[in-house]
Amino acid sequence: QVQLAESGGGLVQPGDSLRLSCRASGGSFSRYTMGWFRQAPGKEREFVASINWPVERTYYADSVKGRFTISRDNAKDTVYLQMTILKPEDGAIYYCAADLKGGRLEDVSHFAFWGQGTQVTVSS
Repeated sequence: QVQLAESGGGLVQPGDSLRLSCRASGGSFSRYTMGWFRQAPGKEREFVASINWPVERTYYADSVKGRFTISRDNAKDTVYLQMTILKPEDGAIYYCAADLKGGRLEDVSHFAFWGQGTQVTVSS
């Protein structure tokens, strides 16, 4: 069973960039589809991006397409979320998720394993 630990959150200003990391342990990382989700106060957890295996195809929510990039380093058991041109509405707790299913995973119910989350605040 894989364990996930996110890092890299913080307070940034609108227009800034930030990179989140999620390190996995306890599983064969390269065999997992990895995803990023976020949850703002009073809102449901929503899909941000995912990268599957083995072809490492990426998928994005429309709200972040062109601004965020998901990538993975299988040698480091880590998935990243590079966020650019951040907006106040991007502020949320960001969660890393993993699942052994391949294909296009974009729903909370598609992922079996979750991290504890890292806070991202975008404010001037």
